[in-house]
Amino acid sequence: MNIIEHPSDRPPGWDWRHDGSCRGTDTDMFFTPDDHEQRTIRARRERRAKQICQDCPVLPQCRKHALTAAERYGIWGGMSETERARLGRRHTQRLAR
Repeated sequence: MNIIEHPSDRPPGWDWRHDGSCRGTDTDMFFTPDDHEQRTIRARRERRAKQICQDCPVLPQCRKHALTAAERYGIWGGMSETERARLGRRHTQRLAR
């Protein structure tokens, strides 16, 4: 069965996803396959994912989405979960001042 996606089926503002350098790439590169991934393997996987993001034509939109939607998992906009959380904490701390 073939599913044909029409532009009208997409949520508004998500068209940028179709232009991402990651489109068609195995999602395992961008998301931890399980909670037991070794630190060195995770670092290598994240580095490869970030290389794909590096020259992505929609990197700003992807990063904005990740931060706005508070994506908890995966590499989004060239940033890991840890990097996004750290950035979010800094932003919260600045607002509290």
